[in-house]
Amino acid sequence: MSSVHLTKGSVRPQNIEGKLRLYSMEYCPFAHRARLVLLAKNVPHDIVNINLINKPEWYKDVHPEGKVPALDIGSKIVVESLDIANHLDDQYPEPSLYPAEPLAREQDRQLIKKIDPITSIFYNLILSQSKKTPREWLDEFTPHLQVFEDELNNRNTAFFGGNEPGMVDYMLWPWGERAGTIAIVLGEKLPVGSDQFLKLRAWIKAMRKISVVDSIYHGPEKFYKTVLFRTGSLPPDFDNI
Repeated sequence: MSSVHLTKGSVRPQNIEGKLRLYSMEYCPFAHRARLVLLAKNVPHDIVNINLINKPEWYKDVHPEGKVPALDIGSKIVVESLDIANHLDDQYPEPSLYPAEPLAREQDRQLIKKIDPITSIFYNLILSQSKKTPREWLDEFTPHLQVFEDELNNRNTAFFGGNEPGMVDYMLWPWGERAGTIAIVLGEKLPVGSDQFLKLRAWIKAMRKISVVDSIYHGPEKFYKTVLFRTGSLPPDFDNI
């Protein structure tokens, strides 16, 4: 397993027999999704971290767009975090991260799609030079967060997966972990009312207690440093965050 983030001039590590190979970046939320599912299913794997700002020349042979995550399963390479997660759920069915009932399974798949607007607003906020106020940002987030708040309320469970996290939980969690980055960027918290998003707040606390989540938790401060790398405010040293 690569503890460092490989850069230009590095040699591509040989695959390890009997293990899947995940090309990752330690602080990337999309790679985070894949790592969570691999751990939740206890799939033998190793990780090769990639410096996304100074990528190895050979990485284009793994992923032509130079993105992570990319999962080498031997016969092919699976890309895109949700496709990787779904592939793992299909190939390693225990524990299943989707409901067994087809309608409920499809409802979860559709709910996962509704994460995309949240991630878009999040990246717009942390990378934007926009002078929007915290209230304006909250107004953008609110209708999309309310979807998940209402869903937890309707399900009346701690997790979207029931008594244990399921696929929706693991696909949403990377942004739950990084939510605190918003206050770092803005210099203040979003003005969320004391009665807003109570279910989601409880969900974040519950997720932090899950061993799979805790084992690879970094938190918002470390992620913020990668934002500074991306904007050129700091040199991209992913190995010393």
